[in-house]
Amino acid sequence: MRLTPFQKQAIHRIVAEQLGSDARVLLFGSRLDDNARGGDVDLLVELNYPLTNPAETAASVSVAVMRALNGRKIDVVLSAPNLPDQPIHRIAREQGALL
Repeated sequence: MRLTPFQKQAIHRIVAEQLGSDARVLLFGSRLDDNARGGDVDLLVELNYPLTNPAETAASVSVAVMRALNGRKIDVVLSAPNLPDQPIHRIAREQGALL
């Protein structure tokens, strides 16, 4: 996993502040490969409550994490009871690592 302890802590702090401490965060994608270089940070954030504006929520979390990680590109995928699962959710759950 190519995230520093500081980066992991920043992600957890921001997700908890914006979505609650019960939110579960998984890292997936190229950042899991220790031999790769570069790449964005792909996060799946799982919530146990419905979201009224998921696009705005994902963008808000993404921007806050991007600022905390000095401009690193962040992709946030949300999972909530009222949102339909997409293929990306399955991939993230199967291949992702809990932060």
